[in-house]
Amino acid sequence: MDYKNPVPTVDIIIEWEGRRILLIERENLPHGWALPGGFVDYGESLENAAIREAREETGLKVKLSQQFHTYSDPDRDPRQHTITTVFIASAEGTPVSASDAKSCRIVSLDKLPGPLVFDHERIIEDYRRFRYGGEDPFSGPL
Repeated sequence: MDYKNPVPTVDIIIEWEGRRILLIERENLPHGWALPGGFVDYGESLENAAIREAREETGLKVKLSQQFHTYSDPDRDPRQHTITTVFIASAEGTPVSASDAKSCRIVSLDKLPGPLVFDHERIIEDYRRFRYGGEDPFSGPL
């Protein structure tokens, strides 16, 4: 039998002081701004994939502080059905775009560039409510 399963991915919210986070501008389709992240390699843990993807796209060595949430809407990625696990992380240094990141920028949560791709606007809004709004965006009905 041939089974078609969702593909695991990771995304990383890299926090910067002053209510700012790091975003990348995607080189490949879909074009737009996104959280750093990507596909989990076979045999790789989610945590190691997050650290690797952050380094590949931003040149930063990140320290994961927590797993934030998993997003699984089958329509979240127009290319295929993916399931992403989002991590919150910190980093030091100056980000430098690489891999499939055309550019990267530290942005204010109050002034996000556009367009944001995938479901990253929702992820960032959930993060903002969690980190700065005193809310648990996942405590109610799904």
